[in-house]
Amino acid sequence: MTTSRTAMVKPAALRLGATLAVLSPASTPKSDLVHRGIGRLHELGYRTVLGKHALDRGPLYYAGTLEQRLEDFHAAFADPVIDGIICTRGGWGSAELLPFLDASLIRANPKAFIGYSDHTALHSWLHNEANLVTFHGPMVAADFAREDGIDLPSWRHAIEGNASWSVGVADGLRVLRSGTAEGTLRGGCLSILAESLGTPYAPRFTDSILFLEDIGTKPYQWDRMLLHLRYAGVLKEVHGIVFGDMRQCVTEEENDYLERAILHSLRDFDGPIAIGLSSGHVGVPNITLPLGIPVKLDLADAGSPRMHFLEAAVTV
Repeated sequence: MTTSRTAMVKPAALRLGATLAVLSPASTPKSDLVHRGIGRLHELGYRTVLGKHALDRGPLYYAGTLEQRLEDFHAAFADPVIDGIICTRGGWGSAELLPFLDASLIRANPKAFIGYSDHTALHSWLHNEANLVTFHGPMVAADFAREDGIDLPSWRHAIEGNASWSVGVADGLRVLRSGTAEGTLRGGCLSILAESLGTPYAPRFTDSILFLEDIGTKPYQWDRMLLHLRYAGVLKEVHGIVFGDMRQCVTEEENDYLERAILHSLRDFDGPIAIGLSSGHVGVPNITLPLGIPVKLDLADAGSPRMHFLEAAVTV
């Protein structure tokens, strides 16, 4: 299928030796996990700069006030020493920043932004307002601090600039509905995406392959939020859908029930559907997905499903 795409702005590749700003745009992380994750980044050959307020506690569950979190976010984009930005954890709070983000500053200093969960709101804003390719990938306290918390091949393919790579069965991908489709990879945490609909910060899904994942979400909740996307007209713009690893949502015994709920909710959606991709809220090595680049979803053969990344996500 031929798609029409607006050229995205690609950040510079993050080679070994690159400096990453470690930020907490949402909730307060555990300090020990942040430092453990930073240690892992250093072992891999990166330098880090910890945001001034990244370990702040409060108000409430936030890592600092709105103004403090904005200060860290803007400072990281403005600082020429910083090559990319990686979040410590999700939680809640990123959406508070959206009305106050400096689009001119960020457009003038495009950099790799890495995170998932609550940061889906920031991915959508960066796509909408800065046309910037971003990365749904492992976070410092949530993943780099875990033993085997990151999938290194996808991390390096995505942020170092491999123009031709793919994910498949070994990465958890399974077929729910066969077929092939092409489009720009978009998406993230379903609950954050659904809650943004009807606001100025809703994501744009024109000619897309939609990636959806979440945590602690039961079958009826998946059904409800997918219905919300259908009623909002979002799925009319989508050519194919890839769901994440559901083991953080349901038990193994409930998995079949969840898949039937998804297929029920998507009974009027014509595109191919895959499930099980280990990116986001996972207990296994976390796969890095570049959001905003063209992909081909090939689910024609249930035994060998693949999602192919058709361009490098960064400039080299």
